[in-house]
Amino acid sequence: MLTRSPINQVRLTELEMVRRVQSGDQAAFRDLVERYQTKAFSIIHRILRNRQDMEDVAQIVFTKVYFGIHGFDCRCSLLSWICKIAINECYTHLRKRRIRIAEESDEFDRESRFGPSPLPGPDSATAARDLLNKLLPKIPENDRWMLIMKEVEGHSVSELAEMTGVSECSVKTKLFRARQKLIKAAEQLAQRPVLEPACP
Repeated sequence: MLTRSPINQVRLTELEMVRRVQSGDQAAFRDLVERYQTKAFSIIHRILRNRQDMEDVAQIVFTKVYFGIHGFDCRCSLLSWICKIAINECYTHLRKRRIRIAEESDEFDRESRFGPSPLPGPDSATAARDLLNKLLPKIPENDRWMLIMKEVEGHSVSELAEMTGVSECSVKTKLFRARQKLIKAAEQLAQRPVLEPACP
C-alpha cells in the first residue's frame, strides 16, 4: 500500500483549502489566515520593524490574498505565494511612506565620506540588517524573495525547492545570482559621488 509523503500531503491540503476558498467558503479562508498569518507576520516584522505598520500591512496582505486567490494557479505552494505578496506589500509600504530610508541614507552617507568606525559599535548587527533592507528593493522581486526566505527566514535549499517547484540545483544557482546582484547594488551605492563643497 502506497503512502503519501508529508510534503505531498501538505500540498494536497493546500489545494483543497484553495478550492474551498475559491468557491466562497468563508470558514476555509479563516483557516487559511490562521495557518499562514504567523509566517506572514514574521516576514513583515523583519522588514518593517514597526508594530502598527506591521498590522496595517498584514491586513492588506490577506485582503489581497482573499481577492487574488481566484487567480492562484497552484504552480507554486500557497505559502510561497502569500510570502511574495507580503514582501511586495512591505516594499510598497516603504516606498509610499519612505520609512527608515532617510535615516539609513544619512548613516550610509557618513560612512561613505569618513569611512566606517575603526571598531564596530554595539549596534553593528542592526546596521548590517538596515543596510540589507536598503539594498533589497534594488534587486528584482524574485531574487529579493529568494534571499529573504533563505537568509532572513532561514529556509533550507530543499524547502525553497519545494516552495518554488524547481530543483535544488536551480535554487542554489538562483541564490548565487541573487547574492551577486545584492553585492553589485552595494558596490553601486558605495560609489555614489559625494558632492564637494563649493570653493569660497
